[in-house]
Amino acid sequence: MSDAQHPTELTASRHLQPGSVLAPFRSPAFRAIWIANLASNLGSMAQAVGAAWLMTGMTKSHLLIALVPASSTLPIMLFGMFAGAIADNYNRRHVMLAAQIGMLLAAALLAVLTWMKLANPAVLLLFTLFIGTGTALNGPAWQASVRLQVGMRDLPQAISLNTISFNLARSIGPALGGLLISLWDVSFAFALNAVSYIFMITVLWRWRPELPAPARRPILPAIAIGLRFCAGSVPIRKVLLRGLVVGFGFSAYQALVPSLVRGQMHGNEIDYGLMLGMFGIGSVCSALFVSKARRRWGAETVTGIAMLTFALGQSLLAESHTLAFGLFAALVAGLGWVTALTSTNVAMQMRSPEDILGRCLSIYQAVTFGGMAMGAWSWGMIADWRGTSFALHAAGGWLVATLVLLRTFAPMPTPSEGRIEH
Repeated sequence: MSDAQHPTELTASRHLQPGSVLAPFRSPAFRAIWIANLASNLGSMAQAVGAAWLMTGMTKSHLLIALVPASSTLPIMLFGMFAGAIADNYNRRHVMLAAQIGMLLAAALLAVLTWMKLANPAVLLLFTLFIGTGTALNGPAWQASVRLQVGMRDLPQAISLNTISFNLARSIGPALGGLLISLWDVSFAFALNAVSYIFMITVLWRWRPELPAPARRPILPAIAIGLRFCAGSVPIRKVLLRGLVVGFGFSAYQALVPSLVRGQMHGNEIDYGLMLGMFGIGSVCSALFVSKARRRWGAETVTGIAMLTFALGQSLLAESHTLAFGLFAALVAGLGWVTALTSTNVAMQMRSPEDILGRCLSIYQAVTFGGMAMGAWSWGMIADWRGTSFALHAAGGWLVATLVLLRTFAPMPTPSEGRIEH
């Protein structure tokens, strides 16, 4: 390194060294896909705000409102394993392109139907399911392609940066969605989501990695291979169990915030967008330090602190009657959200062989998002029975109780336990 280099150049160089937080950005493919994914996530967040807020205006049922986020995650539980086998059997870039085009068409049609005032609870849930199915198909192929973009050494940092992309969108997208709804109507937010898919489609169309053709197997036997591997790996079983428990407990927040903002806080669509935006800010903040914290204290300690932090955020939210207090609760919950889910995702990726990576990740997604879908339905039922505040406190209690049990009987795997080295 030359002594004549400017100090800012030296700093930038250190940040881009292998193993550093920003090292994955050295890859042109990763940079382009990251930016396109940020745009797509912005649209998805605007869509989520619009769908949840539209449902609160059409029904007073907490269960139906909770089914909006559940309908976007349920397909991951139902079809995720098939998506994983497809990701391993076919060109992953082609799989992602097909999924993105399908989601664009579904989002565009939902925007048109909403603009024409033809949307009702059934229509809204149906199209949310369609888009969720596209997400289920896209997820394993997209996550499995990250290794191809950056390599194993920078994989944990790449996962953290992708998490930051998602949560930057979570910070901005909800407020943007609320603004669009207030300026026009919900159809505008749905239209923005449709447009956002174009960026990712364009990048994927131009990205042409050189890869050998995957060895194709019948779908069901291919799924069975992935299931046998995950069932036979003690470290992966621990990760899957943690994903299920965390997903079930975390889902109460997403499922009940729309009802709480409109009812207990007497807020509007802008307030709802700000709540989700503050949650995203907390998530971005935690994503910046989670890799370093995990290296220093270990996955079990970091994940445990994250679960307790999220439980605290849910309980604070349950007692929120003003926007200011609700924003603080959302920030706390956001800090716990990414810290826990990034830790389990990294643990899964680092212990999955390349040839069945898509299937392993699809099983992880099916378990985690299946827990979220079941949780959203369960907490929605409890909220109809005893109210949103009780349901949020109950979800926080679930996280605390299960953390004690998991630390005793199924702690997160140690750094060297079951790790795949490439």
